[in-house]
Amino acid sequence: MPRLQLAHITKRYPSVVANNDVSLAVQPGQTHAVLGENGAGKSTLMKIIYGSIKPDAGEVLWNGQPVQIRNPQEARALGISMVFQHFSLFDTLTVAENVWLGVDKALSLAQVTRSITAKAAEYGLDIDPARHVHTLSVGEMQRVEIIRALLTQPQLLILDEPTSVLTPQAVEKLFVVLKKLAAEGCSILYISHKLHEIRELCSACTVLRGGKVTGVCNPQQETNASLSRMMIGAEPPALQHRERQPGDAVLRVNNLHLPRDDQFGVDLDGITLEVRAGEVVGIAGVSGNGQQELLYALSGEDTRAQPSAIQVLGKDVGRSGPADRRQLGVHFVPEDRLGRGAVPTLGLAHNLMLTRTEAIARSGWIDLKALQRQAQGIIQRFNVKAGGPNAAARSLSGGNLQKFIVGREIDANPKLLIVSQPTWGVDVGASAQIRGEILALRDAGCAVLVVSEELEELFEICDRLHVIAKGRLSPSIARSRATVTLIGEWMSGLFDFAGQTADAQRPALSPTDQGAHA
Repeated sequence: MPRLQLAHITKRYPSVVANNDVSLAVQPGQTHAVLGENGAGKSTLMKIIYGSIKPDAGEVLWNGQPVQIRNPQEARALGISMVFQHFSLFDTLTVAENVWLGVDKALSLAQVTRSITAKAAEYGLDIDPARHVHTLSVGEMQRVEIIRALLTQPQLLILDEPTSVLTPQAVEKLFVVLKKLAAEGCSILYISHKLHEIRELCSACTVLRGGKVTGVCNPQQETNASLSRMMIGAEPPALQHRERQPGDAVLRVNNLHLPRDDQFGVDLDGITLEVRAGEVVGIAGVSGNGQQELLYALSGEDTRAQPSAIQVLGKDVGRSGPADRRQLGVHFVPEDRLGRGAVPTLGLAHNLMLTRTEAIARSGWIDLKALQRQAQGIIQRFNVKAGGPNAAARSLSGGNLQKFIVGREIDANPKLLIVSQPTWGVDVGASAQIRGEILALRDAGCAVLVVSEELEELFEICDRLHVIAKGRLSPSIARSRATVTLIGEWMSGLFDFAGQTADAQRPALSPTDQGAHA
């Protein structure tokens, strides 16, 4: 008997049919992938199972019995837990208080706090239960969601892009946990755009396209290419990464020291960095090691740096705000797309005006037709699935909103593009397109700085790599000479701090040498 069975589920919205006659079955102890491009209806289907959304038609059976799951509380009572792609956390509460809301109320806050600490240590998802959520990075919020789900002892665990902001080492630890849960009889519904993860972890896969089931397979018997064809109808195009000689420095960060802005932040300690015209420089690292503080300083949200500590095209901008930096050609894509990258309630066209002013006349009047044409051009160029230029940002799937925000900044033809997590939650076809656009910018002479926790992405598009750990930046290493093992070790801080210059020719340290330096 299936643990969970969906029969002919349909969910309609005014502008789209998100799920159209969808059926699937998940067996006890089975890890079942749901695969599809952005906007295929995966997240909607998971929210129906979890009780966040009510279907318009169809039936849900739990252990063979028809059930109506009216809210997440009823889902958790049945034994269903979910880790959302867009986190369901209260910013003003602590980690422990957020977790407490989703577990047995017979437990005290102190007991929940101890459980969090124990689970975090057991699964390598370390987090301080006393921290307020608004002080956490995206990766740290992901850890909170995973720990909260595991504490409920679920019979069915739904994971929506759980590894998108985890390091390779953390992913390996998570997979050990998931395989153990499955061996103990827990069923897992797994959504990911990382095809190699699905092939390693899952024994069954349901493919959605346009809200309909288009295929069912055992992913362990498929290749990445065949899964891509099932999902998007084609294999993503191969990236063209041409070798080229970079030009003059566009961004220079000179021995940047910044004390943390809040008690849970990270001090930036002697950050030195250079990004030249016509190159892509990547920064890898475990979430919460100073990425957020560095990005705030580079974007102008934090203006406490010494003026000369940050230079753009030879001009000191350490105390300049975001608008002044945009005048120099600096554009920025934040990791938090809904709330920082876009205003959820505003339409896509009006969200353009957060960073683009072409449709605003000198008199201050907005040319609405020009603004909508501009938004429509980005929608078409980046294949954003949306109900037009006036569609509210919050109405888009996570991947489609990401495509629009990245497209908004790339379309500005920046001289320096700083982008955080460029393809987080984006399907393989869209990821290839975004990475291709970044490389096209680089080939056109733009300087690009990419901060990502997706090592595969950094190896694919970067010319040079750094690692940030505990607020310090490693020396750079040429992409051609970097390895996943080496970068993973550097993420733990095992790199030489003596030389903080970008030296692509510097010989890579062996693990033994790294231990000696540490």
